[in-house]
Amino acid sequence: MFKSSKPDTPAVKTPSTKQAEAHPLDGLTGGAFSAPTSGERASRIRSWLATEPTAEQMAEVYKDLSNRDKGAAKPLKEKLDEIKRSKGQEAVAAEWAEKAQALLAVPKLNLADALAWQRDAAKAGAPLSKEPLAGLKAQLAERVKTIEDLQHRTQVQREAAVLIAQRIEVLSIKPWREAEGALDTLKADVAHWQGQADELTHDANWASVDAKFPPLLDASRGQLLAVWEAFQGALAQAVKAAEDTAAPLPAVPVWADELRAARGQAPAEGEQSARAPKARIDPAVLKEMREKSSAVVQAALAKLEHEVTEGHGKSTPKVAAELRQALKEHIRNIDSKLEAAAHAALTAAGELEGWQRWRADQIREELVVKAEALVAKPLGGRKQQEALRAMREQWKTSDQGGTPNHALWKRFDDACNEAHKVVEAWLEKVKEQSEAVKAERKLLIDEVLAWAEANKSNTDWKHHIRSLNGFVEKWREAGHLGEKAFAEIQPVWKAAMDTADAALTAARSESIARRKAMIEEAAVLGAETQLRIDAVKSLQQRWQHEAQAVPIERKQEQKMWDAFRKPIDDAFQRKTAEREKAAAALGEYDRMVLEASKAVEAATASGDAQKIHAAAKALEAIVRGQVPVSAAAPAPAAATPSVEATLAAAGSEPAAQAAEPVADAETAAAAEFAEAGEPASAPAEPPPAPKPAPKPIVARRGDDRPGMKKADPVAAGRGGKFGDRKDARAGGKPGGPRQSTDNKFEPYRPDRDARPGRDERGPRGSERPAFEERGPRLSDAAFRAQREAFEAANQALKKLAVQAHGEVLTHLLSAWEKRDPAQLPSAQELGKAVPPAVRNRWVQAVSTPSGKDASEALLRLEIAADLPTPAEHISARRMLQLQLLTKRNAPAPAETWGEDTAQVLAADFDTGNARRVQNVLKALLKR
Repeated sequence: MFKSSKPDTPAVKTPSTKQAEAHPLDGLTGGAFSAPTSGERASRIRSWLATEPTAEQMAEVYKDLSNRDKGAAKPLKEKLDEIKRSKGQEAVAAEWAEKAQALLAVPKLNLADALAWQRDAAKAGAPLSKEPLAGLKAQLAERVKTIEDLQHRTQVQREAAVLIAQRIEVLSIKPWREAEGALDTLKADVAHWQGQADELTHDANWASVDAKFPPLLDASRGQLLAVWEAFQGALAQAVKAAEDTAAPLPAVPVWADELRAARGQAPAEGEQSARAPKARIDPAVLKEMREKSSAVVQAALAKLEHEVTEGHGKSTPKVAAELRQALKEHIRNIDSKLEAAAHAALTAAGELEGWQRWRADQIREELVVKAEALVAKPLGGRKQQEALRAMREQWKTSDQGGTPNHALWKRFDDACNEAHKVVEAWLEKVKEQSEAVKAERKLLIDEVLAWAEANKSNTDWKHHIRSLNGFVEKWREAGHLGEKAFAEIQPVWKAAMDTADAALTAARSESIARRKAMIEEAAVLGAETQLRIDAVKSLQQRWQHEAQAVPIERKQEQKMWDAFRKPIDDAFQRKTAEREKAAAALGEYDRMVLEASKAVEAATASGDAQKIHAAAKALEAIVRGQVPVSAAAPAPAAATPSVEATLAAAGSEPAAQAAEPVADAETAAAAEFAEAGEPASAPAEPPPAPKPAPKPIVARRGDDRPGMKKADPVAAGRGGKFGDRKDARAGGKPGGPRQSTDNKFEPYRPDRDARPGRDERGPRGSERPAFEERGPRLSDAAFRAQREAFEAANQALKKLAVQAHGEVLTHLLSAWEKRDPAQLPSAQELGKAVPPAVRNRWVQAVSTPSGKDASEALLRLEIAADLPTPAEHISARRMLQLQLLTKRNAPAPAETWGEDTAQVLAADFDTGNARRVQNVLKALLKR
């Protein structure tokens, strides 16, 4: 036997060594096995196949040669496949030949069965081009053609019967002698029609015609014979009446009138009255009627001729019916030539009733073109498969409406088979991908089972959830599987996941049971009269521990948490409601705070800074407990003290110790408003002293500080808003004003890091100030009211300060522009940043302009305010800064900005410089 296609290397290289013994089949195949190249072996195999060897010999040669050279064995494989296919085709041919003979033997052949035989035989691979199937196919096709021809002829006969009836109807409205002249022609046509109808009914294939055609032919026969017999009887009666005046007149009105006129008789009264208008028709009107009738019939005729020419058999019956209706309505007003053309068109239209065969061939040719286009440019994959399936369905539909076309079917089938190779390759690829995806999913199932076994005793449930979610995500992204394969592997996956999720499911069930017990315990706690806060906290901690230990589904967890929290929340709401109910009855002190808060709100709404300050100070005094409750409400009618009374009560003691006059107090108050950036206004009149107070009220800054001598004047310094004082009163912040985040109405408490040590600060109870220093405790409503009042007052004062600052700058620039010292703001309006001496210089500069250039002074002002300089003056500013660096002992621009402003005001007014001065002073006056 032949051992291997790879000879040993020494045997090839050594000439003296014999390569191999001759193959037993080498002589049979003409030396194909001993040929040195594959091409020569294939050539010898083809030469051997030309000798027509037996199938057994070819099978034996192919078995040995395919292991050595598949390319050379390919002709053998094709020959063997052809033999195998021919054997199979013989059996198939015998089967389908028997079916065809059975169809031919049936007396009543169904056209659908005959067409289906040819289609199904082609699908089964039967050799329709070989005998006996070729002859049987021709016989079936001939019989189908005969049956279709009979059906077509039946329709033509029906149309012919209608045309003959129309001719008879037309003759009934013409003179009876003209009808008598056409009698012989009509008689011959009717006899010919009956002969053709009888020929159709006596045909051997008439039983196979569709069931709707015989009734149509019978109805046409009956209608035509009835009309013909009536026409013959009326015409015979007319001839007899013409010969004998005593004979009765025929039933045809036109003929009867003609005979009456021949006899010299007057027409009937009803007919005379009905036909009287016809005699009075104007020739012009008659001509117009004939033209309109000819136009209508001509339009219908042209449309029908167009349909017949184009071959649109589907719409031809409708157009033919329209032409018949037009003839029936207008036949009296058209000429005989147009009438003959209309009848000829109707006859031609009847021949297109069998348009199905022609249309079927058109559809088949289109399908063949589409199939060949798919071979040239494949769509690929599923689209190609769906396109081929749809085209085969269309071909099947076309077979039902016409005679099969075997030549087109052969082209179509070959093109579809060629195009289906792309689908086969795609299906093979899809199958390989499905196998790969299926193997991957099986590996994932094994991984899940291994993980479940390894983590059987693990109680880290969050790790369980993460791992299981990861497996689910991998399963979702594993790739596509067919429905059948997915239905097979999905139960296995679910079983594996149930095994892996069993421990977590059990733990969740136990956790849910524990949580339900805690919910019942919470309900018991919430129902108790006295709410135990320690028990509630302990229960909540247990719930949180349980929730963190065993996670459950989010919706279920939220639902149980709401059920757990509801009784506790209800208990707290009851407690809050009771507390609010107890606090609803406000005390006298709370009522005083509320009334004072309303006064602050009213002052804030008025927009007057002095009223806002006075009302805020009154409220602060009440909040700090500086106004006794008994003095505030001596009677129900005067339950709320006024702002003046509150100030009097709060400042009576310091006023008794003060020695300064009232004017000094007014000046100090006005200075305080100016320092805070308030709008300039005249000092307020001192509030009238209440009757109980023996001395006038003196509002004086700094006279109530600890250690302050009453006779010493107040040290000059920058003030602030109420609450932001620098005084070192008890509870005040040492070292300066409070920050914006400090509470202005509470005693200052140093930070923990800044507090003295335990040994220095004394006992623990002395860490905070006494309760009385911050005033009595307020209710919630009173506390919120005074806090909101203070916040609204602060915002209003800030807004007023901004407005006042803008007005001051506007007045200053207006005084510079108009050179009017009277418009220059006062020292009080300018604030403490501008001393009186500096203001006097500004007044002098405005009144007596110098006309000098003040560009350097303006640059110094921008340096002092730390503001940017316009681009055109950048170089000058840099030069000035370099000069200032060389003058060490010279005053800085921030120290001489008042003098620099005076130099600018003494210079000429300029719009650009005015804008720069406004920006500079806006920043400097706020410092």
